[in-house]
Amino acid sequence: MRRKIPSLQALACFDAAARHESYTRAAQELALTQSAVSRQIGGLEEFLGQPLFRRTRHGVALTERGTDYARAIAPRLHALERDTLEAMSGQGAGRSIALAAVPTFAGRWLIPRLPALALAHPELVVHIETRTRPFLFADTEFDAALYAGTPEQIANWAGTRSALLMDEALVPVCAPSLLPTARALSPLQLAKLPLLQQSTRPHAWRQWFDAVRVPAPYALAGPRYELFSLTVAAAACGLGVALAPRLLVESELARGELVVACRHSLQGERAYYLVTPERSDAKAALAQFSAWLLRAARPPAPARTAHTSPDRPGSPSLRG
Repeated sequence: MRRKIPSLQALACFDAAARHESYTRAAQELALTQSAVSRQIGGLEEFLGQPLFRRTRHGVALTERGTDYARAIAPRLHALERDTLEAMSGQGAGRSIALAAVPTFAGRWLIPRLPALALAHPELVVHIETRTRPFLFADTEFDAALYAGTPEQIANWAGTRSALLMDEALVPVCAPSLLPTARALSPLQLAKLPLLQQSTRPHAWRQWFDAVRVPAPYALAGPRYELFSLTVAAAACGLGVALAPRLLVESELARGELVVACRHSLQGERAYYLVTPERSDAKAALAQFSAWLLRAARPPAPARTAHTSPDRPGSPSLRG
């Protein structure tokens, strides 16, 4: 039985034109002529029996049916492209996993550890795309996700199971040039320095100063940066003090580009989790990756000392 599927060329032309709402820009993207794009879309509209675009004074605009169709086919075209690249690469689908990850954690913690994964499982390939919000696994091709969130957010992620990877401790860091005595400052001294603000955590400094019981009238003042990487770069350039998860600035601390400005750290509200769909047909590759990831996230055994006091996650609390 013949499938009721239009030509891939027509779908590609429609997808590009829908994204740009322009036949001209779609033609430029696909290295076609504008008339060729117009013919393909016309043929697609005839195939569907529905108009997908309407003419406007400035070009074309999607109809309501065209908008719905564009939303429906875009992820399928993306999945088809990915599957084609997978087949071209010679990597069996069973030897690879598609991972959604928060970008900073993926770039600063996971990727530097992937060489160890390659040594342990040379046949395993990990494809990474960034996602910052929960999603429905049924609507995507992802096998798992690395997510930073609160326990409540994780509990409310429908149709998933999760494994805690690590908690988050926020520590004040700055360029060495801001510490003329090369010594960590007291919270009161720190309150007098420029404070770098993270847009996604607007109240972090206020929580930190409240925890140390130090008045800081300018805790919410200072330049704001949307991306964590920009906040860290600004701190390394000496623009002020950043309140950053220590595990994500390990490289800068090791290289001496950043130093700990004050020894008090704040136990963050968020933690890092491996999230997987709640289904029984998980790939063997995912089981291998999950086991390796949980081992990699396990904290090193503490050195033997006269006394130890393990830290546990919870509401923001201070450690010094």
